[in-house]
This record gives sequence, C-alpha cells and structure tokens, in this order.
Amino acid sequence: MTPPESLLDTDILSAIMRKNEVVLQRAQAYIDARRQFTISIITRYELLRGLNAKKAGSQIRAFDFFCASSNVLGLTDEVVERAAEIYGDLHRRGELISDADILIAATALVHDYTLVTNNEDHFRRIPGLKVDNWLK
Repeated sequence: MTPPESLLDTDILSAIMRKNEVVLQRAQAYIDARRQFTISIITRYELLRGLNAKKAGSQIRAFDFFCASSNVLGLTDEVVERAAEIYGDLHRRGELISDADILIAATALVHDYTLVTNNEDHFRRIPGLKVDNWLK
C-alpha cells in the first residue's frame, strides 16, 4: 500500500539525519513509494538554525543536498491565513503551540499532507490535521 503524501516535521527529519533505525525503515519505505520527501521551509529554517549554531559545516552541506533533492514547501498567503485561523482557535481554547509548529501544520493542511512528527501532543490539538509518528 502506498503511504499517504506526508510532510516531515523537524523532529522526524532530525531523527533521519541521526540515522535512527526505527525512522530509517519508515523513511525508506516512504521513499520507495513516493520518491522524495517533503518538508516545510520552516523545518529547513529550524534545522539550519541549529546546524549553524553548532558550526556544523559538513552537516549543513549534507542538509543542503537533502533539500535540493526534496520538495521544500514555502509559505504562501493561503498557508499564512490558515495558520492565523489555527492560532485563533488554539488561543481561544488555551492550547497554544509555537508559531513554527502552527505554520508547519498549516502547510500540511493546505497541501492535504499527513504530518509526520513525534510531537503528537501539540499537533493533535489541531482539528483536521492528519498525524503519523514514524518513531513508534
């Protein structure tokens, strides 16, 4: 069975980069079926931010290569509007999460992707968001 189109969250991509065996098996099955990964530009920022803080030059080059062969979804007005709606809903319910997570979730919703994350607690607060955890 072909896996659903998925958007990788930062924590899952980090686990892939660390060569976590559990995630690598799921990632390989996904690549075999879908041919490329998809991430948000926010995930690109979060990972580059961390790698630059550590001055991890070789990891930055490897990540740049990964991004060149992946689908990196940018922020559009539709994503920003959806993120603002999510923020409003979470704020009213007193269940806010970070802006980065809201933007990643909005990207997944706008493109009708399943969000692959280990941070189920935060992302399951967002109605309609499909969530999968490759670390389980």
